Amino acid sequence: MKRSFSATLGVVAALALTLAGCGDDAATPEAMPSGPITLSLAGWSLSTTPEFKTLADGFHAANPNVTVELKEYDATNYDTQMIADLAAKKAPDIYVQKNLKNFYTYQSGKQLVDVSDVAGKLGDKVGGLSGYKVDGKTYAVPYRQDSWVLFYNRALFDKAGVKYPDGSWTWDDYAAASKQLTTAIKGAGGNALGDYEHVWQSTVQGFALAQTPGAKLESGDFSYLKPYYTRALDLQTAGAQPTYGTATTNKLTYQAQFGKQSAAMMLMGTWYIATLLKQQSTGDADTFQWGMAPAPQFDKSTTGTSSKPITFGDPTGLGINPAIDKQKMAAAKAFLAYAAGEGGAKGLAGIGITPADTAAVTGVLFALKGMPTDDLSKFAFSTHDTRPENPVSKYTAGLQNILNDTHSAVLSGSKPVDAAITAAQDRAKNEVLNK
Repeated sequence: MKRSFSATLGVVAALALTLAGCGDDAATPEAMPSGPITLSLAGWSLSTTPEFKTLADGFHAANPNVTVELKEYDATNYDTQMIADLAAKKAPDIYVQKNLKNFYTYQSGKQLVDVSDVAGKLGDKVGGLSGYKVDGKTYAVPYRQDSWVLFYNRALFDKAGVKYPDGSWTWDDYAAASKQLTTAIKGAGGNALGDYEHVWQSTVQGFALAQTPGAKLESGDFSYLKPYYTRALDLQTAGAQPTYGTATTNKLTYQAQFGKQSAAMMLMGTWYIATLLKQQSTGDADTFQWGMAPAPQFDKSTTGTSSKPITFGDPTGLGINPAIDKQKMAAAKAFLAYAAGEGGAKGLAGIGITPADTAAVTGVLFALKGMPTDDLSKFAFSTHDTRPENPVSKYTAGLQNILNDTHSAVLSGSKPVDAAITAAQDRAKNEVLNK
C-alpha cells in the first residue's frame, strides 16, 4: 500500500523528537529558571512552511517548561517588516536571518545579541556558522544550510539514452548534456528540454562568485560573470532551456518545470527536496525516479567523489532580539543551541529540510519515501564546499541590487554581456563602493 508523504513525515518526525529529547542540545536544568517561560519566534508562511513549528515543538518536548509561540510574517516582505518591528519594539524574542544579504543591517544596527557562547559549543559540524561572525563575535547561528545541487530526472535521461551525471561534470559537460538531452528527447517524441534555469540572479551569479578563483563581490570587478552568462545565453539560443523572457512572461515556476517533467535537469537548492517529495505524494508533481548530483564545476580540480565540489548557498539563521526580557535569555540561547544542533537537525530532516548539521541526518532524510537511494545523491547532499551567496559586508545589499539589474539585462537580451558588466562596475563604483 502506498504510504502518504504526511504519514511518512509523521513517523520520522516522531523519531526525531524522541531523539531530540535525549540529545546533548537540551538545556540543562540549571541553565534556565524552573518556572514556565514563553518565547516568541518569527516565521513566515506558517501553513506551508513547517520548519518553525517543528523546531518549536521539538524544543518544548525536550524542555517542557518552555513554550515557543510563533509570530507570522509575510515571506516576500519579511526583512522590511522585521526591521520595522524591531524599530517599534514589537519584534519577537528570536527572529530568523533569512539569508546573509541583510545580516549586516541587523548586526550593525545593534539588533542582535552576541551569541558567541552558543556558537562556541556547536563545533565545526554546523555549516554556515562563520557567516555570522563579525570582529571575532558571533551574532546568530544557522539552523539550515541549503546548498545548490543538480536535480535530474532519471526517466528522461533513460528516454534520451544519455548517461546520468556521475559527479565529474564541468560546466561544459553540463551544457553538452543539456543540448544532447533536448535533441534526443525531441527525437523520441517528447517535449521536455535539457534543463531549466530559473529567473533568479543566483542561478548564474551564485555559482560564478563561489567557483571562480579570486572572485570577490566587493571588489567591484564583475568580469568573473562573463563565461557563466555566455554559457546561459548559448543554452537559450540552442533551445535547450526556456529563454528568460519566456520564463518571466509565462511566470514559469521551477517546481512545475521539474516536477511536471518539462526539464530533464535543474540546478536548485536542497530545500527543493521537501517540496518535490510532497508534490509527488499529492499528485502536484508527476511520479518519476530522480536523483541529485554535485553542481557542475569551474574545472576538473574539484570534480569526482574524492573531492569536495564547490557550490553556494546562504545559511538560514536565528538571532536574539536585544529587547528580550533578560529572564528569558538563557532559554533563548538554549533554543538556538537546540535548533542548530543535532536535535533540531533530526527534526528538520524528518520533514525533508536540510539542516545546518547535515552529518547527523543523512540517514534520516534518505529514509523518507520517495528519496533516491544511490550513493551519488547522498554524496551530493552531504559533501560540498558551500560558499555564501551574500558575503557579509556593508556593500553586499547595494551590489546585489545592481547585479540583479545586470542579470535581467543580459538574459533578456537588452544588453550584451560585456556592456552589461561594464555598466554594473560603473554603478558599483559610483553608487555603492565610493559612498
